[in-house]
Amino acid sequence: MSVVEIDERGRMTIPKEIGIRKSKAIVIPAGTFFITIPLAKNPEKEAEKWLPASRERKDLKGQAEKLAKEEAVSRTKRRQLL
Repeated sequence: MSVVEIDERGRMTIPKEIGIRKSKAIVIPAGTFFITIPLAKNPEKEAEKWLPASRERKDLKGQAEKLAKEEAVSRTKRRQLL
């Protein structure tokens, strides 16, 4: 565990012992602290190791878009805007 300083602009420097350089991370606020999760350079390839999918990426994307559209229409109807 390391203690880091956060400057007036909200930036913090991560110690080099942690070994995270030139990467992106997810920051999750959790009350008085936050959780930082580094993202892999190629998340899809990393996820293949522990998240098996029987469908192709293109099919999953199409299904997600269809469901998002249906949800948007449903919300609009509930608000009586359509």
